[in-house]
Amino acid sequence: MRIIESNKIEEVALPLQLNISFKKVFISFKKYAQKEFSEHPFHTAAIEMVNLFNKHPELNDGFSDLKLLKTYKKQIDLLLDPLFPEPLRLNEIKAASVPFSFASFKFTDRFENILNNAGDDYELTVRNFEDNSMYVMACTFILGDVYGFNIDIKRPFYFDIPDKTSGTMKYYRATFNADFSEITPTATAPELTQEDFKELLNNYENIAIWKEKFPPNSYIFKGFGLVSLFDVTSEEMLSAIKANLLAGGDDLIYKLQNNLRDFYSIKDLKLGYSIYDTVNSKICETVVKHSNSIILNKNTEIQCNNGYFCNGIINKVFKKHETFIISDVENYGFHTDKNPFYQNLHDSGIQSIILIPIKATKNGDLALLEIASPKSYDLNSVNINKLKDIIPVFEAAVKRTSEERQHILEATIQENYTSIHQSVKWRFYEAVEKFHVESQSNENAKLDEIVFNDVYPIFGQSDIKGSSNARNEAIKEDLTTQLSLAITVLKDACKTEKLPIYNELMFRVTSYLNDVKKGLDAGDEVSILDFLSSEIYPVFSHIKDINSELSEKVNIYMNRLDKDLNVVYESRKDYEDSVTLLNDKLSKYIDNRQKQAQEMFPHYFERYITDGVEYNMYIGQSITKHKRFDDLYLYNLRLWQLKVTCEMENLAYYERKNMKHDLRVASLILVHSKAMAIKFRMDEKQFDVDGAYNIRYEILKKRIDKAYIKGTQNRLTIPGKIAIVYSQEKDAVEYLKYITYLQSKKQLGNVEYLELENLQGVTGLKALRVDVKYQQDFDEKNIITFNDLIKEIEA
Repeated sequence: MRIIESNKIEEVALPLQLNISFKKVFISFKKYAQKEFSEHPFHTAAIEMVNLFNKHPELNDGFSDLKLLKTYKKQIDLLLDPLFPEPLRLNEIKAASVPFSFASFKFTDRFENILNNAGDDYELTVRNFEDNSMYVMACTFILGDVYGFNIDIKRPFYFDIPDKTSGTMKYYRATFNADFSEITPTATAPELTQEDFKELLNNYENIAIWKEKFPPNSYIFKGFGLVSLFDVTSEEMLSAIKANLLAGGDDLIYKLQNNLRDFYSIKDLKLGYSIYDTVNSKICETVVKHSNSIILNKNTEIQCNNGYFCNGIINKVFKKHETFIISDVENYGFHTDKNPFYQNLHDSGIQSIILIPIKATKNGDLALLEIASPKSYDLNSVNINKLKDIIPVFEAAVKRTSEERQHILEATIQENYTSIHQSVKWRFYEAVEKFHVESQSNENAKLDEIVFNDVYPIFGQSDIKGSSNARNEAIKEDLTTQLSLAITVLKDACKTEKLPIYNELMFRVTSYLNDVKKGLDAGDEVSILDFLSSEIYPVFSHIKDINSELSEKVNIYMNRLDKDLNVVYESRKDYEDSVTLLNDKLSKYIDNRQKQAQEMFPHYFERYITDGVEYNMYIGQSITKHKRFDDLYLYNLRLWQLKVTCEMENLAYYERKNMKHDLRVASLILVHSKAMAIKFRMDEKQFDVDGAYNIRYEILKKRIDKAYIKGTQNRLTIPGKIAIVYSQEKDAVEYLKYITYLQSKKQLGNVEYLELENLQGVTGLKALRVDVKYQQDFDEKNIITFNDLIKEIEA
């Protein structure tokens, strides 16, 4: 008889004195030993067992010393045989046990085999053992057995037992039979009342109260229990897979792979995951990091319609969306002429594989679950049925993941393409909720117009100055390079083949080159490229065949061409890279600063990228429902705008060192003191000013950067200065306060007072133009805070 002693019996305090006794077994034997059962098959054996108890009274009276289990090993083994019938010992997982201590003895053969396969270093312990909860559980055991107060807090106990033969973990749920035990109070045990019972019900977590009502060792347990284990590996793995799929994470595939290894008892089972793109007929990597797709192996994508898979997989997996099993990869290779899929599996050491298609998106994309083993027939058409309860879990997870990803994509699209700013999103939700409620009873229900009344507009821009001229110069430089290279090839060809046609072509190329140097007109670039394509390149094909030196000259020319555009694209690329760099820096900067500005008072913000950055802001009470608007917030936002414009000027100025084209920005702020209304245009999916009078403001925004200083031919906006355009003197007074403040911070310099030439439909505009003082130690992280701005405004 095997005996396992647990250290828990000494470590854990209990309200029970644990005594092992076989009294109730004795009572049963004593019954059948009586004369009235003389004809019963148990009678003779029962008499022998009663005699055994009489010889060893400790077995009846009870003992706490576990060493006596070894002393009476043979006797206990014999006494408990009726509870462990021989025919069931290879099937049942059962043992006699001391409750609350997990000391066990007398195991069935199957239990013995499980423990032997667990290895010598394995200790039979409960997974979810907790000292305090064990004490309370023992107390509830006493309440039910001694006082008749039944509280059901039974929790299933689990044993995680490794299987060294398969290299996996097995999971077992334990049940306990206490029919062969009894509990009696000692003289020190307090008498419990109904009030005590109620107090305990309200204080489960207060272990002190439980120990007050049930002091340690105040009751005596006599007997033993029967613990039975049931293999719940499949159920546990199903729960673990659900939990892991819900938790997600970068190591999701690794966790799921381990779950399936235990589920199938295959220690080197592999799990992969990939996506089949139905639109492009290709398998590609998933958004899950380290997905180690078995199908893809080291590829990032595979075209499915080029013979990679056999027709069977194409039809069953990708068309019918049915599971496909390859039990023997070598046999599969024999019947498919060792196609690329076989080669991939063979090279990866895979000998059996299951492909499970799961519909991932509404457009038909499939998630492919790949389960593989290095042994043939480890995975087959029989044991795939074990997956029937797991596949729906994966389907739900794939659907959820797909929906989450779709939400992320839609949010990204909304943010970057059809933006509804966070500050006004509440109004859209409000309108949509109202529409859905009304549409339940009115089929003609309409969405409300989204209008924000009495909001103050704020407009600004940081425009790349001279961008059109810079772009034209870049085009001229690239065309000059391309035409000069063409002339070089033709000159070298003349030296080898003295053909008049070469001279004629050189003349025409040179003419184009001279025209380019003088200046480009509309359509010149297209004409030149058409000429090169139709008349020069066919000649180059002939020149390449003359000799290797000329072939190399043509190759030099062709290698200078952009592969996609087929033109020299060097100066233009430098220019566009410079514009992109500057735009990215400026747009990201104001976006980040905007997040801070929203904390002061919510306001609508929209930004556009052209050759530079321009933006609109609207602030007023109608923008928010949760904060009261005050003019202070308008003044604050205007000062914030001027301050941020200074910072963007510095950012652009010091970014010049990182640009191949020296680009400068000219900054402008347009002041408008009257509140207006803005309305969301459903047809254009954007906000616009509402009302005929307010249209003047929109016209002004589009024309103001082209304004000239009155009586001159000089533009208002120039690099190194910020232009503040206004129409009312009170606006100038307000902004002069802000300028004075920023002058004190050494960020702005001299101020000019300017009148502007009339624009079409707009007259009487004036401007303040102030020098920017570029800071040598400018740090975009070291900026004036909102508290500084508020103090200045309130001063």
